[in-house]
Amino acid sequence: MADCNIVAKNPHLLHLSFLLCFLFVSKFHHVSGLNYSNYNRKVTSLRLGRIQKHLEKINKPPLIKIESPDGDIIDCVHKRKQPALDHPLLKSHKIQRVPPEMPKVKRMKQNEASVKGASRQWQTWHRNGTRCPKGTVPIRRSSVHDVLRAKSLFHFGKKQRRLVDPARRRADAPDIVSGNGHEHAIAYTGTTQEFYGARATINVWDPSIEEVNEFSLSQIWVLSGSLDGPDLNSIEAGWQVSPELYGDSRPRLFTYWTTDSYQATGCYNLLCAGFVQTNSRVAIGASISPISQYAANQYDITILIWKDPKLGNWWIGFGDSTLIGYWPAELFTHLADHAAMVEWGGEVVNSRAKGQHTSTQMGSGQFPGDGFGKSSYFRNLEVVDADNSLTSVRDISTLAENTNCYNIKSSNSNEWGTFFYYGGPGNNPRCP
Repeated sequence: MADCNIVAKNPHLLHLSFLLCFLFVSKFHHVSGLNYSNYNRKVTSLRLGRIQKHLEKINKPPLIKIESPDGDIIDCVHKRKQPALDHPLLKSHKIQRVPPEMPKVKRMKQNEASVKGASRQWQTWHRNGTRCPKGTVPIRRSSVHDVLRAKSLFHFGKKQRRLVDPARRRADAPDIVSGNGHEHAIAYTGTTQEFYGARATINVWDPSIEEVNEFSLSQIWVLSGSLDGPDLNSIEAGWQVSPELYGDSRPRLFTYWTTDSYQATGCYNLLCAGFVQTNSRVAIGASISPISQYAANQYDITILIWKDPKLGNWWIGFGDSTLIGYWPAELFTHLADHAAMVEWGGEVVNSRAKGQHTSTQMGSGQFPGDGFGKSSYFRNLEVVDADNSLTSVRDISTLAENTNCYNIKSSNSNEWGTFFYYGGPGNNPRCP
């Protein structure tokens, strides 16, 4: 099959490019089992040209490309040519070369590797043994059909704004109770402290998604600003299944950021300028493999987000000590100082496409009461304080909008610190 990006660069072949993409998307949709019929729409040459121009901004010329077994193309782009540096606020930004000051651990933790039945994960594109060379960063290539699945070019790579329903939101609850179909099962901190980061270990599943425009994710939120206003700053990372964004139902490592409550700024992964990648081995947006199996092996990832006390950039770490990259301090307003709240947990989109609650699963698709090996978990919840120290979270609150659809149950142990099980199947006799 021809590459849509390559074909569309020739203006005389725009119509052919669309036909090729249409045939490819139609074939893919059939294989996926999801209903993509609403996305097989006619596209004008003008719109296709605009899409291609946008793709040329985010798909930087690679030194080499790697074809992943799952169908992804990973471009190895020189780190100084990555999309981040196109941001107007980063025109004179120098990529941070000196490693950030890692958060200190105030007290010894149980060795995470000793957790029975849990194992580390990696990414599918590593299977063929090819790696991006030193001095480059791996970037998942976006295609014309990726953009066509989005509501519009403007919405490509962006989350919908979270709309608060004041009648359902507790005074101390985070900004999650929405009027646009987003549902959650989360744990969260209070707003009386200053936070400089957060960490947790999350097991990874492949929840079933009912509709193309729905998703299921499990992530950490680091928040500051007005929780119910237009100036919310948010940094987010975890794993997600999003057929609309990626074109399949595989769980993928993702990041997100916004400085205006999801209105115009920020995006997923590297789909806009802003996030600076420094690692040559981890591709944000790439699929994770292997994944947890019901009543069998559990595979988890550790995510750390924290603010470097020296330069003020917000870094993300993966696993024990792998640094992926950072969000420059220049991007933010409220988060330029500190975070006011941290959230951990799951989120799904319930579009009620068939007039009833979606059957899109959260986490493993099992309720939290089913426990280890069956339910999804977040373990070893920690926050970073003003001294750049990691401490276990002891005082958290939990929230789920509809416990008959998705729920959460928290606890503590010597091995897992503060942890919780969460998730659910969505539509069921108690969740019509």
